[in-house]
Amino acid sequence: MKRVLAVVAAVFLIAATAPSAHAVDQGKGYPGFCKDATGVTVVVDFQQLGGTTIVRCNPQSTRGTGLDALKGAGFQIAGVQRWGESFVCRVENRPSAAENVPITGRGDYREPCVDTPPAQAYWSYWHASNNCAWDYSQWGVKNRDFIPGGFEGWSFSLNATTQSNPVPRVSAVRPGTESQPCVPREEAKPVTGDPGGRQQRPPSGNGQQADGPQPTTGAGEVPAAGPSSGALPPPKPRPSASARPKAQDPSLNVAFTGGENAEDVNAVIERESGAAGWAPWAAGAAVLALCVAGFLMARRRKRAQGI
Repeated sequence: MKRVLAVVAAVFLIAATAPSAHAVDQGKGYPGFCKDATGVTVVVDFQQLGGTTIVRCNPQSTRGTGLDALKGAGFQIAGVQRWGESFVCRVENRPSAAENVPITGRGDYREPCVDTPPAQAYWSYWHASNNCAWDYSQWGVKNRDFIPGGFEGWSFSLNATTQSNPVPRVSAVRPGTESQPCVPREEAKPVTGDPGGRQQRPPSGNGQQADGPQPTTGAGEVPAAGPSSGALPPPKPRPSASARPKAQDPSLNVAFTGGENAEDVNAVIERESGAAGWAPWAAGAAVLALCVAGFLMARRRKRAQGI
């Protein structure tokens, strides 16, 4: 009996503290596109991972990095053990450590976020000025400024090539500005010379990373070489403003939300730390049940022994 109660209590407590699939910090940013040219709109497209695409605004009016934009919009991220948040490994807990990511030749791959993820499965990093086409980032997420009034994009790339690396499927167009021209803003120079945030291996062709097994294919991440490899390389050439394409027609956007229905991260933290309002009561009830069971067992033993 005592063992049964102990197992039931353990299962109950584990269920009470099980991690959620995703959560948004509802206290940061707000759902949907930014309302003006002050902040930066962040698009997270899970692509083949499944689930909805999320669009949120970071209304930050001061200078900030791509990492500031992502976190300031309320998204929850995880870096890798080797490089920290210089390499964004998970967004909204995807891909989680428990889900299989079917990369070519290894359908049961699971992402541990210890080192840089494989080139076949990573979060690619994009940006765009309002009404302009998405551009694969030439700098790391901690080493480039976001474009005020523009867009930051994160699109999960699975088994892609330089030709098929997927751009976010939500156009970089703020509602109400569809008729305005694409007026690209040049990126500011990197805010730091930290090699941990430097540009990736030089991209090829259409501005996306070259094919191959290198674990450095992703944008917004650091290369596999150690931080002693030197200073930032020069940025890749950019086409003239007149040659840059406009964003695709917003009517072609995939369905998206602003994460309004996602659980608030503070509630998740409370629950998973055992600080939720009912969690202490559940724990107390389990302890009480064990104490009662122990008392009854002791009493039965005494009766059986004729004490």
